[in-house]
Amino acid sequence: MELIIRSNPVQIIRHQICSDSCENKGKKEESMQNIPKMFSEIQKVTDKAMVFLQKKALSALYIPKQQLHMAMNNTTAPKVQLLYDLCKTTFTPSGLSSSPSPQPIHKLCSLLDTFGPADVGLKEESPDDDRGHGFFGLNRVTRWAQPITYLDIHECDSFTMCIFCFPTSSVIPLHDHPGMTVFSKVLYGSMHVKAYDWVEPSCIKESQEPGCPQVRLARLAADKVLTAPCGTSILYPKTGGNLHCFTAVTPCAVLDVLAPPYREDLGRKCTYYVDYPYSAFGNDFPQGNGAQISNGKEEEYAWLAEIETPDDLYMRSGVYVGPSIRV
Repeated sequence: MELIIRSNPVQIIRHQICSDSCENKGKKEESMQNIPKMFSEIQKVTDKAMVFLQKKALSALYIPKQQLHMAMNNTTAPKVQLLYDLCKTTFTPSGLSSSPSPQPIHKLCSLLDTFGPADVGLKEESPDDDRGHGFFGLNRVTRWAQPITYLDIHECDSFTMCIFCFPTSSVIPLHDHPGMTVFSKVLYGSMHVKAYDWVEPSCIKESQEPGCPQVRLARLAADKVLTAPCGTSILYPKTGGNLHCFTAVTPCAVLDVLAPPYREDLGRKCTYYVDYPYSAFGNDFPQGNGAQISNGKEEEYAWLAEIETPDDLYMRSGVYVGPSIRV
């Protein structure tokens, strides 16, 4: 008789699981042995991809060093710093660079044209509250007792950057700028400007009367009111109104660039003048000296007499509180 032994279903399942486990264990050990190799291959592919992406990113972002420097300057530097940098490359201790061209002058004027009071740490004075310089915290006093305030931004052998702040009706008398080029930008308010250039060859009249000064003939270059916002004015050693007088119509401020600066030991002394109508000294000049003026043109000329620094020139030094300059 054949004996058939039937296994318990649980035993059969356990047997199958054990068999499968042994088979899977072998496969698992084989797979574990291959893992380091797989990671090595993946790392190589990853490294190549990273190098490729870095090169593409750097190529797209690359900016030449000079362009990057200019871009940083243009986006981060205050205007007064840009003005200083431009002046430094444009002027020398003797004035304009050795090979002057209109381009640097145009750049300076274009930059100055964009200046407002906030660019140099000022606020606009109100004509209705004319205390002259409210930002200095002064009490209200009579208008003519208020000084013109001079703010020094920078001065070196080649140029001066400064600001004049005027209360209403204050005056800087007629004066010259020997051998100098001057840029003037009205930051706020209104100012009357009267300017002359010497007639060349020089025409000098010696008075025969005691106490009457020697006078020299000059031609009127400007007689107008400048109101901000307005363009930059520029005068040269022999043209453009090298001798000028400023009178504040309202509270106003002027940003000046003088190149080279005043320096008495080098012959650049500030001299003050008073002007007389052309008719005040007659027309009795020898022929050929250039002093004869056509009829109807007399108002375009004046006689200028040198004077001492006026006693009523009331000016004081203030503190510049605008953006600092990296020299």
